[in-house]
Amino acid sequence: MLNKHLVKTINLFTHSTSLLLLAIVLGSLLGITSPAMSKSAGNFIDPTILALVFLLLFELPLKDVFKGVTNVRFICLAWVVNFLIIPTIGFVIASLFLANEALFYTGLVIYFMAPCTDWYLGFTRLAKGNVELGAALLPINMVSQLVLFPIYLLVFDTVIAYKIDLYVLLEWFLQPLLAAAMLRFLLQRFISQLLAACKVLIPIVLILLVGQIFASNINQLVQHLAVVPLLLLAIFVFFIITYALAEVIAKFAKLKYPEHCLLTFTTGARNAPLMLGLAMVVLPNQPLIYVTITIGMLIEFPHLIALKVILLKRFKAEPSVQDTSIALKT
Repeated sequence: MLNKHLVKTINLFTHSTSLLLLAIVLGSLLGITSPAMSKSAGNFIDPTILALVFLLLFELPLKDVFKGVTNVRFICLAWVVNFLIIPTIGFVIASLFLANEALFYTGLVIYFMAPCTDWYLGFTRLAKGNVELGAALLPINMVSQLVLFPIYLLVFDTVIAYKIDLYVLLEWFLQPLLAAAMLRFLLQRFISQLLAACKVLIPIVLILLVGQIFASNINQLVQHLAVVPLLLLAIFVFFIITYALAEVIAKFAKLKYPEHCLLTFTTGARNAPLMLGLAMVVLPNQPLIYVTITIGMLIEFPHLIALKVILLKRFKAEPSVQDTSIALKT
């Protein structure tokens, strides 16, 4: 039953690529054909951001997240890769491809900097990886990226670094965090149903936010269409390099298949929804930054599906790998 639910959830997220494209198209058409509706869509962006951040925090699984904490070696390895090596790689790629496009560069840096805190776990399960250890990474990744968000913007010389308002960042994070924690406590009896609803609502709210962004900013965006091919290439190169990096590190660290699989997904998946929400709060009125993060999401879903296929082929082709996975479950 649990596996069926996870498969349905992953299917919903993988189908979100086409839904995101639909939101972009419809939002753009609305912005071009109806300036009044475009303005109205922009006025409701803040409540949508709050709803998105709340849902992301509410679904953060707290139960059993410490089961994998005993594997300190892997957690330290994943942290170093996710928060030191990969952001540096992202900075280099953004600098090489978009150094002359400051806002697109900033959007790439933000997109590259934060590892996923939600659906990578579902892909890890589908590819027979170590889910318990992956759950232990969730709170670590969430806290680390929130603390490091303003630091990265300063270190990587983004154009709006000097405008960071830490008070606003804390306020917009703490309000939904407290609300999520209180609701989880008060409605613990119905938590399974609420989490299931949450997993459905997150892509819906995200798609709504993307549609609002494009509806309210399309006229500005069309002036920069020539940058999009470079942007796509930069994101593609980033995913190729992070996959190769995970392969090399897993080999030298002599990781078994379940941990190798987890490392691949935690380094390959980005936390675009949360970064989009934070960027819109801390860096208001910067649609080119938001669009860059959105485009990253469009490429990321097919990328994760490809990783799942590659890892499952490896899992099925090597009997020793299957034995490791079975032993882990028992």
